[in-house]
Amino acid sequence: MAKKLSKLQIAQQKAEAAAKKTNKKIEELGQHTSDLYASLNMIQSLFDRIRNVPEEDKLKYEELKAIRVNWKQQAENIEMEYKKTKVKAAGQGAAGVGAGVAVAALGPTAAMGIATTFGVASTGTAISALSGAAATNAALAWLGGGALVAGGGGMAAGNAFLALAGPVGWTIAGLSIVASGLMFFKTKSDKERLENIFTLISNRDIKSYELAIVELSERIKRIVDEAGKLAGAIIKIETFGADYNKMSETQQYELGAYVNLMEASTMLLVNPILGLQPKYTEQDFEKLCASESVSFRTYFKNHKSMVISMANLLYKIKLDDKDKKLLAKSLKKNKEFLASVEMSKKEFDADDISMIERALQHRYKRSTY
Repeated sequence: MAKKLSKLQIAQQKAEAAAKKTNKKIEELGQHTSDLYASLNMIQSLFDRIRNVPEEDKLKYEELKAIRVNWKQQAENIEMEYKKTKVKAAGQGAAGVGAGVAVAALGPTAAMGIATTFGVASTGTAISALSGAAATNAALAWLGGGALVAGGGGMAAGNAFLALAGPVGWTIAGLSIVASGLMFFKTKSDKERLENIFTLISNRDIKSYELAIVELSERIKRIVDEAGKLAGAIIKIETFGADYNKMSETQQYELGAYVNLMEASTMLLVNPILGLQPKYTEQDFEKLCASESVSFRTYFKNHKSMVISMANLLYKIKLDDKDKKLLAKSLKKNKEFLASVEMSKKEFDADDISMIERALQHRYKRSTY
């Protein structure tokens, strides 16, 4: 007879399924953004051949060209870092990131999907702000199934890991925080309370994934529509000739409209999928520090990694004092977590979680967030 799954295990399975479905949609997005990028390059080449284009229009499409080049570079960086990590992991036979590599198959279009999902420089905190391992972790987290799994040891408690690569936690995807702390709790009530916290986190992420899938589908639909308009524009522009001054007034007007079309299409490449953005960013952290008194500002600046990571983890998770103590006790037993937030076992406690609540309350301007 099969062992009955716990609430946490059921929630985690649903979160994983939702993450995988989201990842497939991101890969699909990448295929369409690849086609859109090619169409934009084609129309750009037609514009480049036209002489005497008004300076205003010329500056606009040159600016758009620069944005697209930057976006493409981000996609190429993600793909390159993935390949480097894959080679390294294969040589080490590593777990953790290596486990993600084993199931991921990152190619150019998938990388383009990730670059679009998280956006580029002009849209704020995004993949463009990541480099090296950070970009690789984001890529592997999404295309490797949602979470980078570490540990387990065959124990049910060890297999109950958090989906930290989810919509609110992808910024710390490389941490591989596992709810293995459950095994350290001897009383049933404490273990159940901790499992409830982890279940709430998984259920929150499931909802975020479901909303993100809707947003991704809508983005794909818009890209397909814009690609069709670009195809028609390419055919028309090829008949206009190569001298703006010799074009009819109608053709000149159409050319200006096509510059606007290029802008709208480029934004579909680089604007992030809002539902998959971190709930707490580095910019949020800087605003927090600027508003705090000296003592609080000193604390936050000394624990920046922990604040940003935990704020993403605990977004919309309501904890009482006992919950905070249990969660702190669980996390402080996780060496990977402590190393990632640059804190020792003695330093991290429930008071730190209260400070995370303070950071989230400042960001969302209300007592509950």
